[in-house]
Amino acid sequence: MPTAPPTSDPTMEAIGRAVVEGRTGDTLSARQQLLDLWAAIGVTGDPLHRCSLAHYLADLYEDPAQALAWDVRALDAADAVTDQRVQEHHAGVHVAGFYPSLHLNLADNYRRLGSFDAATEHINAAREHAPSLPDDAYGAFLRTVLDEVAEAISRRDVTKRSSAPGPTA
Repeated sequence: MPTAPPTSDPTMEAIGRAVVEGRTGDTLSARQQLLDLWAAIGVTGDPLHRCSLAHYLADLYEDPAQALAWDVRALDAADAVTDQRVQEHHAGVHVAGFYPSLHLNLADNYRRLGSFDAATEHINAAREHAPSLPDDAYGAFLRTVLDEVAEAISRRDVTKRSSAPGPTA
């Protein structure tokens, strides 16, 4: 039996448009769009929407404490997302593949805040989930960043990585 194509999801489409806008340099507008969407979704809304939005919104903050708050929300929402819900949006994607990036972002934010024990916990969690990464350019990129963040944690380095997403200082 053929699989049905993913259904249209206006919220995910709006998140995607804001992400593109943020990546092309209009950080403030993108951030406001995502904050407005967050207000509409609410803290009990669709976990996929909350996870995606919070994950991308974190990248729009230069301050690691602000980014951390959104990354925690993303991880919490991921725990409520099901594979069925994810595949309604994108066939073949699994929630397990979210965790390496989510934990990596938390590790990097904790590191930048000088909380090296928490950073170590999350870099270890990211590594535990790394086998769920795809064997493609994205997976290779995340594996490289895992190594970069782990090295920065071991050096007790709190500076922003040059490869980090988000607004430039």
